[in-house]
Amino acid sequence: MELGKVVGTVVTSVGHDHYKNRRILIVRPLSLQSESTSDDFIALDNSQAGIGDTVLVLREGTGARQVLENPQGSIISVIVGIIDSVYLESID
Repeated sequence: MELGKVVGTVVTSVGHDHYKNRRILIVRPLSLQSESTSDDFIALDNSQAGIGDTVLVLREGTGARQVLENPQGSIISVIVGIIDSVYLESID
């Protein structure tokens, strides 16, 4: 699981059957200031997320296919929740 911020949408003229009736969103991973972030990635929306939302993303193919109930799907990442707030506490 990974936290991310939705930064855009993907529009296609032809879509794969496994993506039918699902929005494809661009997600930017969130990290602490001292950590480096990886590149943006795409994820199927399963939570009605929109641009600017902080989301919880399952980035593991088998788990993503189980969430979408599509065991043969060509799916790697799926948005499984919208995060209302994040609280970080320093452990010293």
